[in-house]
Amino acid sequence: MRLTASPAFSYLEVGAVTRSGPLPAGYHHLHHQELIGYGRDVLEAAGEAVTTLRMHRAAGVRVRTDLRPDTPRVAPGTEVVCALGFGPLRLDAPCRVLWAGYGPNRFGFSYGTRPGHPECGEESFIVDLRADGSVWFTVTAFSRPGRWYTRLAGPAVPLFQRAYARRCASTLRRLAAG
Repeated sequence: MRLTASPAFSYLEVGAVTRSGPLPAGYHHLHHQELIGYGRDVLEAAGEAVTTLRMHRAAGVRVRTDLRPDTPRVAPGTEVVCALGFGPLRLDAPCRVLWAGYGPNRFGFSYGTRPGHPECGEESFIVDLRADGSVWFTVTAFSRPGRWYTRLAGPAVPLFQRAYARRCASTLRRLAAG
């Protein structure tokens, strides 16, 4: 049986970032974890910032979604377009939320790339409260170039992705501290 990419997504391994086990072969893998604070208040503030996409916006990304004011948090199926740059140099990155979770000790979501995204793959953003009271932010992703310009950029793309994960963590730390 030959697999084909879902028309909703630009890759075959839909859901792989949320499954237990190794990430799929043939992709760049990213796993970045940072301590962002301590206690339930930090967890809840960080969880709210992640699941309402406030973290992305505060990190400098323009975000468009199909969320309504009465449902401000992402849910499976939420359409998200992240944009970097300006004018003709703006890159739109369309995604669809695959999974979203809300408490008691873990908040977050994952999304997969849609046709037109510069990359192909998935990324998750998770905040969790550990037994010692520490609150950690974790970004897990697998991706490979989806457009000619990301293929041309080669090893710069994974460096940018790691830098963006760090930026999200520092942004989240600031937002969660109030």
